[in-house]
Amino acid sequence: MPRGYEPATRGGRAMSLAIRVIPCLDVAAGRVVKGVNFLNLRDAGDPVELARKYYEQGADEITFLDVTATVDGRDTMYDVVRATAEQVFIPLTVGGGVRSADDVAKLQAHGADKVGVNSAAIARPALLGEIADRFGAQALVLSLDVKRRDGRYMMTTHGGRTETDLDALAWAREAIERGVGELLVNSIDADGTKQGFDLELIAAMRELSSVPVIASGGAGRVGDFAPAVAAGADALLAASVFHNGELTVGDVKRALDEAGVVIR
Repeated sequence: MPRGYEPATRGGRAMSLAIRVIPCLDVAAGRVVKGVNFLNLRDAGDPVELARKYYEQGADEITFLDVTATVDGRDTMYDVVRATAEQVFIPLTVGGGVRSADDVAKLQAHGADKVGVNSAAIARPALLGEIADRFGAQALVLSLDVKRRDGRYMMTTHGGRTETDLDALAWAREAIERGVGELLVNSIDADGTKQGFDLELIAAMRELSSVPVIASGGAGRVGDFAPAVAAGADALLAASVFHNGELTVGDVKRALDEAGVVIR
């Protein structure tokens, strides 16, 4: 079981015991990058240094997403994972380029606690069951890069670059049945805009999900986080507001505490 992972149930569905705050580091070519709507990526720093900084600020977990691994058809950055795991002692989730259960084994050997899968699972849904059966649901996070189209939530793949005809809500239900332990729900429309989380999307995922929901995409100020919890998020993931120094993890946790949200 990952370091610090505390599953619980409330009202028949899985819940975190307390809301988690998770800095996300999108990595390309060994550097943290950030853009808007997954486009126009710019350098945001060294991933190991940033992960250590967020750990010291009180982050509950760290998520690494290798945003070009699938596009480039290569493996995830194992050296970065190992270096981070040696300095950061909270759960570490790594996604991008995971195509098999053996990939998960290799990532765990380098220090990852959980893995995120997206494109490979859409291409071959049986992958989810293979990973869950071998490593347990707590090690498997389904990453959903969701984009609204014609009034529906649709899945995208390859770092948000490729649109599909797969309904995101139906896919989330199927993935839970196949054994995923968490849903990382990222709104492509809100990503990097700093206009707030997509509360309707979070609520829709919360309604169908029996596992924790991680809200991602759109955080711009401390006041954006508590509404996402009210909409149903069990964990809150953000990137650019932390990378740009606009907010610290402590700022977010103080705001949540003041709003009456139970935090770690």
